[in-house]
Amino acid sequence: MSEEQSRGSRNGFCIYTDTLFQGPVPTVSEAEGNEDKHVIYATELDAQREIADYAITRIQEFLDEQRDFDDAIIVQEYVVPVTVNIDGTFTDEDGKYFGPYVR
Repeated sequence: MSEEQSRGSRNGFCIYTDTLFQGPVPTVSEAEGNEDKHVIYATELDAQREIADYAITRIQEFLDEQRDFDDAIIVQEYVVPVTVNIDGTFTDEDGKYFGPYVR
């Protein structure tokens, strides 16, 4: 058992985007009760597939004339490894602290 597992933490992956005022932040969340919680993916591939699925949706919206071309083809999301704590909070590779999470 690793030291992280003995403390109750685990590794995961989160989808981020860069913002003007906050810098890199998690972007995918789901409603749980009265609040939104960040989604943590078990594998990097799962997170990448979520980004790809959203990109496909945006391209289809362009084809359906519901979105501009540039908005449809630019992917701003990327995957960041995170450490998830037992209390549902998580820390990214830059030491930024977020939470809680779902999944």
